[in-house]
Amino acid sequence: MDGNAIILTYGLLNLDFAKTAHGLIRGTERYNILGIIDHKFAGLELRDLLGGETPSIPIYDSLGSALNQIEERIDYFIIGLSFAGGKLPKEVIPLIKAAIQSGMSVVNGQHQFLCDMPEIADLAKDCEVSLIDVRKPKPKSALHYWTGKIQQVKTPKIAVLGTDSAIGKRTTCTLLNESARMVGLRSEMIYTGQTGWMLGNRYGFILDATVNDFITGELEHALVTCAREAAPQLIFIEGQSSLRNPIGPCGGEFLISGQANGVILQHKPSREYYHNTEEMPVMIPSLQSEVALIKMFGVETLAIALNGEGLSKAQAMRYKKEYTEELGIPVVFPLEEGVDSLIDMLCLKYRLKVEKEFV
Repeated sequence: MDGNAIILTYGLLNLDFAKTAHGLIRGTERYNILGIIDHKFAGLELRDLLGGETPSIPIYDSLGSALNQIEERIDYFIIGLSFAGGKLPKEVIPLIKAAIQSGMSVVNGQHQFLCDMPEIADLAKDCEVSLIDVRKPKPKSALHYWTGKIQQVKTPKIAVLGTDSAIGKRTTCTLLNESARMVGLRSEMIYTGQTGWMLGNRYGFILDATVNDFITGELEHALVTCAREAAPQLIFIEGQSSLRNPIGPCGGEFLISGQANGVILQHKPSREYYHNTEEMPVMIPSLQSEVALIKMFGVETLAIALNGEGLSKAQAMRYKKEYTEELGIPVVFPLEEGVDSLIDMLCLKYRLKVEKEFV
């Protein structure tokens, strides 16, 4: 673990903008989360905001309040927000400066890099703290090109894809990996986004910070390295966006270049249009058509994971029944029901032998 941290959500804790924070709140092996800075939700319980099994982490109204009440040393100030275009709102800059002046290194997952902002970079240097721009691209000399070595990986590879962005793919992928380990399987998760790295996963790359020519090679390299070093029985691949999202179509790489053996497909029934297409709405195709499209890639959809946000309990159960009957595969709500049943299904399908607890 790198150290103690607090997370900035700046009044957005209950929204998709704070999905990075949501992932860190539900569990990270890289940081020990001591608190959340959010003036709008200070004093409230996380479980009432996010649902599911959520740890009790205090929410403070300001950085000053957190510093006054947290007794432990705070090593990192994490910007727990993710915006379209990846640009930092100007309103958070003073908070970043205050954190640096308080002796904290700053973890930033935006496309706008703190190290390229002279006023921030100079301040961090003077205060002897680090600026960690997670999405800063690697030099091309450090990138890998696709070679075909993926064919040597015999471990079952399960891609957690989705019908849109920001619907819970990473959360489901994380829950699957945790559940597999709890029952005694050697499993690993390949991260493909900045939050996946922040959670402490060992293998992966940040897809949208990688030059396009090298995305397939970086994916292959992560999978091959994982298989060689960790010798897992099962590998879960974190998906990004969706196959038909007009803002950023993605997913074919995991099926073709990563040679995924199966897909668990995340879907949010309450969302009618693709995320961030509000000004010119683009309707999300049906779940059934997405399953059919994945099949055209030669890959089987093994289960459906549903995001129940915006649904009543009765609506959720109706969707679950409908999809189960139409598709003939397991359908679960990961946050509400867990994913143990999916791990049981994967163990049977791939004849995986449970070993001692793997952590």
